[in-house]
Amino acid sequence: MRTFRKRGRLAAVAAAVAAVALGVAGMSGPPAAASPATTPSGSYNGLALTPPMGFNDWAKYECNINENLFMKTGDALVAKGLSKLGYTYVNVDDCWMQKTRDANGNLQVDTALFPQGMKALGDHLHAEGLKFGIYEDAGTNTCQGAAGSYGHFDQDARQYASWGVDYLKLDYCYQPLSDYPGASAADVAKIVYTQASEALRKTGRPIVFSESAPAYYFDNSTFWQIMKWIGNEGNLWRVGDDIADNWQSVLTNYEQTSMLRLAPYAGPGHWNDADMLEVGNPGLSLTEQQSQFTLWSELASPLLLSTDVGALSGAPLAIVSNKDVIAVDQDKLGAQGTVVQTGGGYDVLSKPLANGDRAVVLFNKNDRAQTITTHATTVGFSGTGNVTLKDLVSKKVTTSTGTIAATVPPHGTVIYRVSPTHGASAPSATVLSVTQRSFPGGKSVSVPVSLSDDGPNPLNGASVSLHAPAGWRVEPSSVPLGKVGAGGSATAAFTVIAPAPPPGRSTDTLTATAGYASLGRQQNTSADSTVLYDLPYDNLAQAFNNAAVTDESAPTAGDFDGNGDTYSAQALAKAGVTPGSTVTANGLTFTWPSAASGTPDNVAGGAVTIKESGSGSELALLGAEAGFDSATVTVKYTDGTTSTGTLGFPNWCCSPTDAYGAKVAIITDHRDTPSGPANFGTDYDVFSNTIPLTAGKQIATVTLPGDSAIHIFAISVM
Repeated sequence: MRTFRKRGRLAAVAAAVAAVALGVAGMSGPPAAASPATTPSGSYNGLALTPPMGFNDWAKYECNINENLFMKTGDALVAKGLSKLGYTYVNVDDCWMQKTRDANGNLQVDTALFPQGMKALGDHLHAEGLKFGIYEDAGTNTCQGAAGSYGHFDQDARQYASWGVDYLKLDYCYQPLSDYPGASAADVAKIVYTQASEALRKTGRPIVFSESAPAYYFDNSTFWQIMKWIGNEGNLWRVGDDIADNWQSVLTNYEQTSMLRLAPYAGPGHWNDADMLEVGNPGLSLTEQQSQFTLWSELASPLLLSTDVGALSGAPLAIVSNKDVIAVDQDKLGAQGTVVQTGGGYDVLSKPLANGDRAVVLFNKNDRAQTITTHATTVGFSGTGNVTLKDLVSKKVTTSTGTIAATVPPHGTVIYRVSPTHGASAPSATVLSVTQRSFPGGKSVSVPVSLSDDGPNPLNGASVSLHAPAGWRVEPSSVPLGKVGAGGSATAAFTVIAPAPPPGRSTDTLTATAGYASLGRQQNTSADSTVLYDLPYDNLAQAFNNAAVTDESAPTAGDFDGNGDTYSAQALAKAGVTPGSTVTANGLTFTWPSAASGTPDNVAGGAVTIKESGSGSELALLGAEAGFDSATVTVKYTDGTTSTGTLGFPNWCCSPTDAYGAKVAIITDHRDTPSGPANFGTDYDVFSNTIPLTAGKQIATVTLPGDSAIHIFAISVM
């Protein structure tokens, strides 16, 4: 079997293809609304009355697991105070068991990884006041090829109970569709998951049940058929893609889980699961980590850490330890927050809370900071009275006459707990905003900064300042605004001179600060303005931003797939490919990057623009994917016109080798993993593909795909 990311897009596509073959799946989309008659009204087993919290290893470690990892993770949850905040589940994902069952049909633990066995691990966790979770699959095999539970649900449930298991995640690879001719894919899923659910109940042990079936049919009619019954048999369910340690993946899972029609299926004992938290991992900025945690809490998703908990410290630890945000996720009402307003790259979400408050999230999906404004009536309050806003991250409390607003950084969130109020016991709510500008190097640009009073009382002695990166000039340094009336605003203008930016996509930030007095209390606020540049690189090598090839003696020096896996330099050399060598394949000729192993050798995502020359009928590209996507390439010609083409490559190991019209160019027979060379006998390929050019025109620049899963090693004009 080929190795692939468990329950990733390939698996979802494969499941959908299988369902189509049976005549049971279509892409007709969801129904107009969720039927109240089929929406779960309570916990089927009395468990998970709030979304489960804890740890799952898969997003961080995949199969690189052992007994010690989970024992140390449990120790760390306790030592860092996370268990007292609700992080109590320690869940073992795939790869814990052997490929086959024993002579009596029992699951067999991989004793090389878990020498003391699963009961000993459960006992260790229970002794610390934690709970023990385990993984299996409702199909014939797990996603990594171990023995599945299909046909053994009762036997496996008894085994889990004997080990002290408190939580079961039941995946859905290798679905037994062929055993039920004529049945729909949704009906087959219902049969096997109902059998598993009943088996768990018969043990008499309280076991939280996580079902993965919906994730395999996301956004087609089978998904919505499964959703009609899923909450009657389980406590939570994955709804979309496997999470990965990058912003696009987090955004994808947010958009999948925040669909308005999913919200009615969430509530005490039955939750839509957006997948694991990447907080603490290197692929997200701190702003993005905060956003994932905020959004998952607003969506009432389970909060399952998937990072090195022992190393969790500083800002990431503070993010997941925020009691006020956790309280939103764990609110007893159990409502899932929904999108109540959208705009230019932003969403406003509102979540009703048990005491009548609302958790309101302003989410900026843009690459630039922007001011997001909504109103108390939009988020669910009636009447025109004042509201109290508590920023659950900064802890600042203010009073507003109804406006709910903030200037939100790129990929950032602001979360308020909003409650009706009488009078104005807190200072006025304010918004500071910086008008976006472009900054040609060396030229003066006027930048307006505005301070608005959204509260019932005036601001006194207001002043604003603007701060720029080193090498910039800002004049004056500060501007007094004096008094700003309730409901009013005032604006100051600053002259800014920026240096010439470097080539490539880069970002600078201007930060405005304001000081003022409200209700006699001195207050401060700040706001950013994002300055984006996108200047062409001189060549492809200058744009390299990812190391995809490592030497087998130093396999951790690169990261092709987001999990530290890379091409092996030795395997490439065996295939005749070395730094600077010529690659001739499929009638195309490329030059392999002249880069040492473990150094940047390809462009991954970023929508970078490079200078290119020549003319022809096709632009040829050499690359591969750590995903299952396609994206746009834009070619600009010297006459100012453009053309576009769609580029995709097969996954480097795990999809049809002609996907997206690509062709195999290089075949290697193993790869490097963080622990060394592995997966011998599995092909890890590099592919060629082409997009059309406008004949007779001279190329000026090429803008490569923005999808981080798509990697490009070389280009050639044909």
